[in-house]
Amino acid sequence: MSFLTYRPEPGLLRPREKLRAHGPQGLSDLDLIQLLLGSGCRQVPLETLALQCRDLLDHHGPGLKTASLENIPGLGPAKAGQLSAALELARRLGRPAHLRVTGPADLVPRLLHWADRPQEIFLTVTLNGAQEVLDIRPVTVGLLNKTLIHPREVFAPALQERAASLILAHTHPSGSLEPSREDREATTRLCQAGKLLGVEVLDHLILTTTDYYSFRENGEVFL
Repeated sequence: MSFLTYRPEPGLLRPREKLRAHGPQGLSDLDLIQLLLGSGCRQVPLETLALQCRDLLDHHGPGLKTASLENIPGLGPAKAGQLSAALELARRLGRPAHLRVTGPADLVPRLLHWADRPQEIFLTVTLNGAQEVLDIRPVTVGLLNKTLIHPREVFAPALQERAASLILAHTHPSGSLEPSREDREATTRLCQAGKLLGVEVLDHLILTTTDYYSFRENGEVFL
């Protein structure tokens, strides 16, 4: 993995200062990871370690294994274990297993923190028969393309969890909420696959840092 060096712009608050000024809810995922790690090492600064940890989280989600974190140069087993334990505790305490989704407004607050990434992230939300959330997981990072979003990657976890339905979501770093042609083609393809597999696709959400677009709310359902 290549080293990406991050330096905060002059005048910007550092994570501990942000925490005092705005509370934990005012911190980005990157800020929170920096606070959990506490410090970097002689070879790798804290900001670089945090960036690489966040990249792994984007690809693997909260189920990220300690062994994967230990592969980050400069992190070490102690800090990898510390971060892994924090992720597991957050998963246990914050898992939205009893969140019942009656519409996008119930779910969007749980997803908006993904929207500050520089690349598009495609997510799936699996639901049980009562439309309660089973899990939220990232599937791909990068431009949404119907050939890159394979139904196997989307539906395999849903089938394993015996999910009754799922909701698709992806971020638009550009800030635009307008669905692209690729967005619509991918949605059509995945809805058709869900119908064949018996896992209904209830909606597809496009997310920005401040708002969302619902295919279903806008009459764009492809069943």
